Parts: sequence; structure tokens; C-alpha cells
Amino acid sequence: MVLFYYVYLLRSKKDFKWYTGYTQDLQKRFKKHNQNEVKSTRGRSPFELIYYEACRDENDSLAREKYFKSEWVNDT
Repeated sequence: MVLFYYVYLLRSKKDFKWYTGYTQDLQKRFKKHNQNEVKSTRGRSPFELIYYEACRDENDSLAREKYFKSEWVNDT
């Protein structure tokens, strides 16, 4: 069985701020964000999933997350 790591971008419908992260279970993690169970996004739900991509290697997903946090998201 091939495991994937998902890098994702969310936008809060409440304050329109962006959040990026990575996980192995995108559906479960997205649900947790919307149920205010994630400390870093608590109180900012609901969220919309803007973008995601799958990586086969955890280090690749971490590098992509870092890219989004430092380059892409901060420019919007």
C-alpha cells in the first residue's frame, strides 16, 4: 500500500486568512480544522479547501509546506 502525504491550503471563511499544513489523512484533518480541534486554527472556522497536492515522501511534503508558508501565502 502506497502512503501519501498531503500538503494543503485552507482559507478561513470567517477572517479570510490562509493556513497551510500537511497530513496523511486529508479528509480527517480538514474535518478537525472545521470542528475547531486544531490549536493553530481554533476559532477561525469554517474553512474552505483551496488547494492540495499529494507527495509520496514526508520530506517532500514538508518542503512544499515550507515553500507555501514562506513564498506563496505571504504574498497574497
